[in-house]
Amino acid sequence: MDKIKIIDITQELFSCRVYPGDKPPTYERVKTVARDKYNLTNISMSVHNGTHIDAPKHFIAGGNAVHELDLSVFYGKCTVVEFEGIIGDNEIAGILKNCRKRLLFKGRNELTENAAALIANSQVKLIGVESQSVGNIDHPLPVHVILLKKGIIPLEGLNLSNVDPGEYILSAFPLNMQDSDGSPVRAVLIDENKTSDKNP
Repeated sequence: MDKIKIIDITQELFSCRVYPGDKPPTYERVKTVARDKYNLTNISMSVHNGTHIDAPKHFIAGGNAVHELDLSVFYGKCTVVEFEGIIGDNEIAGILKNCRKRLLFKGRNELTENAAALIANSQVKLIGVESQSVGNIDHPLPVHVILLKKGIIPLEGLNLSNVDPGEYILSAFPLNMQDSDGSPVRAVLIDENKTSDKNP
């Protein structure tokens, strides 16, 4: 029997891209079946490695931490748009006319401050990108501050290579991490218009 199609848009954690200068995730197998009769693994990582969300606390003094975020932001209808290059105010104005409250950008792109300001005054709750930064990778602060001051959550480090532009349901919940400025997520898109027999 066919089941609804679920597309994984999360990077594999230990081979993921990281923000320049950040330490990549690592793991240590501290127990093994051969020696201890069971496996046990410790991991070390930044909460901003790979596919992750930023909480306002990441850039805003007194901003909400991960455990204080509204979980409804991370689940619901979304729009995937393919765009290469700089996303300015002219480009974003047209996109905002027809997008859902969760907007994901496929491709190598970055938001300008003007585009971020238009998003901040729109109905959008979440912005997703494949880059490790929703703004300029060398100067990430301005775009993040504009978005996060309005409570718009960046979802960064996505893998949209197998996703066509269009409408989906997004599920990208952060971990329940007290007072954290960010969190890794397992992000998936649910395609209500297609089915797959690969899921039980």
